[in-house]
Amino acid sequence: MKKNLLTLAAGMLLMTAAHAEGWKLDAAHSKIAFKAPYLLITDTEGDFKKFEGSFSSAKPDWTDLKATIAVDVNSINTENEMRDGHLKGDDFFNAEKYPQIKFESTSVKKIGDKKYVLNGNLTIRDVTKAVSLPVVYNGTVKDPWGNTKAGFKSTGKINRKDYGLKYSGAAGTGEAVVGDEVEFTVDLVLIKQ
Repeated sequence: MKKNLLTLAAGMLLMTAAHAEGWKLDAAHSKIAFKAPYLLITDTEGDFKKFEGSFSSAKPDWTDLKATIAVDVNSINTENEMRDGHLKGDDFFNAEKYPQIKFESTSVKKIGDKKYVLNGNLTIRDVTKAVSLPVVYNGTVKDPWGNTKAGFKSTGKINRKDYGLKYSGAAGTGEAVVGDEVEFTVDLVLIKQ
């Protein structure tokens, strides 16, 4: 009896996996960007040039979306080589010891027409925290070459110090050189496999 239950459970898992549709990242049309306050008078903006991910969903409304994303910290780009080097160092990401930022979803909830909350674990350096990301589904289309593509966008904020990005330099007048709150925008285009 126990063997039959195990066989049935394994069969159900295989059937679920077989029906889940795999999607791959269209890196040429996707972007992960951020901005942080600089001296309280402007923002410094940047992005990561290299990242990868895996995505699957069996339901057409995406309510069973599974997503993992790994960002190459060494691909950070703020259009200033010296600043990029500082961001890769131990004051911030310590890219040598922690070369990736990782996100792995745990659940998704539809909250409106094309609006979702994607829950998951975000790891920066050696700190992992549960996060809830607002996500807008921008639709699914066929491109001119017959590929099915889906677009998603997430914007939000995190406190960099919560993840061990500890730099606390101050200007001569006392203002923080870099603000603690970092805004991010994740624009992803996925290609159906």
